[in-house]
Amino acid sequence: MAGRQPAIPFIVVTVIIDMMGIGLLLPVIPSLVGEFTHDVQEQTYWYGAMVFTFGFTQFLCAPMLGALSDRYGRRLVLLLSIGGLGTMFLLSGLVRSLPMLLGTRIIGGLFASNMSVANAYVADITKPEDRAKSFGLVGAAFGVGFVLGPVTGGLLGSIAIRLPFFVAAGLALLNFAYGALVLPESLPPERRKPIDLRKANPFGALVGLVRLKGVGLLVTVIALTNLSQFILNSIWVIYNEYRFGWGPREAGLSLFVVGLMFALVQGVLLGRLLRHLGEQRVVLLGLASGTCAYLMYGCATKGWMMYAISIANFLAFAVSAAINALVSKAADAREQGLAMGSLSSLNSLLTVIAPALSTPLFAHVSRYPTGDFRVGAPFFLGATFTATALAIAAFHFTRVKSAPPRPAAAP
Repeated sequence: MAGRQPAIPFIVVTVIIDMMGIGLLLPVIPSLVGEFTHDVQEQTYWYGAMVFTFGFTQFLCAPMLGALSDRYGRRLVLLLSIGGLGTMFLLSGLVRSLPMLLGTRIIGGLFASNMSVANAYVADITKPEDRAKSFGLVGAAFGVGFVLGPVTGGLLGSIAIRLPFFVAAGLALLNFAYGALVLPESLPPERRKPIDLRKANPFGALVGLVRLKGVGLLVTVIALTNLSQFILNSIWVIYNEYRFGWGPREAGLSLFVVGLMFALVQGVLLGRLLRHLGEQRVVLLGLASGTCAYLMYGCATKGWMMYAISIANFLAFAVSAAINALVSKAADAREQGLAMGSLSSLNSLLTVIAPALSTPLFAHVSRYPTGDFRVGAPFFLGATFTATALAIAAFHFTRVKSAPPRPAAAP
C-alpha cells in the first residue's frame, strides 16, 4: 500500500488540472473565434459548434475510456488522456482557422472523458468504507478546478487571448510528468477484462430511463432543470460579450462568482436547507427562484445585474442535489445504480442538446440592438423550461402526498 500513497493526491491534482484547463478556455474561446470572423451571427454559430462538438464527443467516448481502462489498466489510460488534453490545449493556442479549432475540440472531448477512469482508480485503491471520503475529495477537486479555471483564464486572456491555452498545456505537461514518475497501476492483470462494446455504448444507459418505476416525472423535472442550466452555460460568455461588451476578464470573473455560489450552496448551505425545508420545498423554491432569475437575466440592462441575479438565485443551486435525493428514494432499492447511471447519461446528452438550441437562437436575435429585450430570448427559453419543471414538480409532489405509502424495501 505504501507504493500507492501518491495515488489519491495525484488523482485530486489531475481532476483540478483537468477542470482548470477546461475552465481556463471558457472565457476566451468566443474571443478566439472572433479573431477569425467579425460577424456576430457567424461567431455565435461557430461557438455553438465548438460547445456541441466537445460535449458530444465526451458523451460518446466516456464509456469507451472506462472500458479501455478495464482492459489495459487505469495508469495507461489516465496518462494518455492527460497527454491528449495537453496536446489539445497546445494545438488550440496555435490554430489559424476555425475548422482547425473545431478539430481541437474533438480531441478535447475525447480525452476530457477521463473522470470515469479517475473514479475507477479511486475505487480500486480504497476500501469500501473509505470510498465516500475519497470520492468526496475528487468531487471537491472538481469544484476547485471549476472555480479557479475561468477566473484565471479571464485574467490571462486579458493579457493575451492565446495565453490561457499555453498555460493549460504547461499544467497538463507537468501533470503527465508527475504521473509518469510516481503513479502506480491500480488494476492488476488478473482483474482486467475484455472490452464489452455493449456496455461501452453511451446510449445503452439512456435506455435504462424507460425501465425506472415511479420516478418518471422526477426525471422530467431534472431534465428540464438541467437543460435550462446548460443553456445558460453554453450562452453565458458570448451573450454578455455582445450585450454588455465584456471581455475575457469580466467573463472569467462572472464564472468565478457562479462557481463559488455553487460550491458554497452545495458544500455549506445544502444540508441546512434540507433539514429546515425538506427536499420537496427546496426543489419548488429553487425552481421558482430559477424561473425568476432566467427572466431577469434576459431583461438585465447592466452588466452588474448579472452578478446580483446570480447571487440572489442561490436556492436554484440546491435543486439538482435535492432532486437526485428524491429520485434515489423513489426508485426501487434494486434500481439505484440504474437510476443514478441513467441520470448521469441524460445529463451528458443534455450538454449536447443545450448549445444546439441556444446558440442558433442567439444568432437569430443578435440582429437586434443590444438594448432590445428580444436579445434575451435564450434566457427566456430557459425560464420556460424551468417554469414547466416547477409545474410538473408541484403536480408530482401533490400526487405523491395523496398516494398510499410504498412498502419499504427489504434490507
